[in-house]
Amino acid sequence: MAELSVTVIALLALAALAAGFVDAVVGGGGLVQLPALLLGLPGASPVQVLATNKLASVCGTAASSLTYCRRIGPDLRTALPLMGLALVGAFTGALAASRIPREAFEPIVLVALVVVGGYVLVRPELGERTALRFAGHRHLVAAMAVGFVIGCYDGVLGPGTGSFFVFALVGLLGYDFLQASAKAKLANFATNVGALLLFVPHGAVLWDVGLVMGACNLVGGYLGARTAVARGARFVRLFFIAVVSAFVVRLGGGVLGLW
Repeated sequence: MAELSVTVIALLALAALAAGFVDAVVGGGGLVQLPALLLGLPGASPVQVLATNKLASVCGTAASSLTYCRRIGPDLRTALPLMGLALVGAFTGALAASRIPREAFEPIVLVALVVVGGYVLVRPELGERTALRFAGHRHLVAAMAVGFVIGCYDGVLGPGTGSFFVFALVGLLGYDFLQASAKAKLANFATNVGALLLFVPHGAVLWDVGLVMGACNLVGGYLGARTAVARGARFVRLFFIAVVSAFVVRLGGGVLGLW
C-alpha cells in the first residue's frame, strides 16, 4: 500500500476523534470512522480496513467504558455476561468477515438503521427511564443473546454496533438511554477485543494508521462519555435520533448514487 500523505493522516485522525465522541454517546462511531478508512486507504483490503477500524475503536471504547463505570456504575451482573457473549460473537463474526464483499457494507447497515431509527422516533417515551422487561434468569439470557447476536454483526461488519447495542438494551431489555449507553460501551469494547483476537494474529491490522487513529478515538471517547453523563438520558436519546438520521441520509445517498 502506498505511503499516506500528512493530509490523509490528519483527516483520518479527525474522523477518529469525531467517531470516538459519537460512539461514546450513542454508538455508531464506526459509521464515521469506517467510511473515512475506506476513502483514505483505497489500496487496503476489506479485512485490513475492518481490522484497523477495530484497533482504533478499542481505544475509544476503553476510555468511554472506564468513564461510564466510574460515573454511572452499570450493574456488572448483567454487563459482564453481556460482554462475554459479545466477545465470543465478535470473534465468530470476524471469521466470516473476509467473505463479505466491500460493496455490501452500506446497504446492510442502511436497512438496519432505518428500522432502528424509525422505531425510536415513533416511541417518544422509549428510554426515558429504566423499566426492565424481564426479571432474574430471563433478563440475563436476553442480555447474553443481545451480546452474541450484535457481537457477530460487529465481527462481520461493525458500523453502527454501538447504536444497535443501545437500541437493544433500551427497546428489548427496558433500560433508559444513559444506562444503555454505559452497558453498550462495555459490550462494544468486548466486541472490539474479540475481533482483534482474530485479526492481529493474521496480520490484518495496519498498525501505524490504527494507533494514530486510536489515540484520537480515545480522546473523543472520553469527552463523549463525560458529555453523556452530564446531560442525561434525554440528551442521549435526542443525540441518538440525530446521529442515526444523519447516517441514514449519508448511507442512503451513497447507495442511491447521489454522492
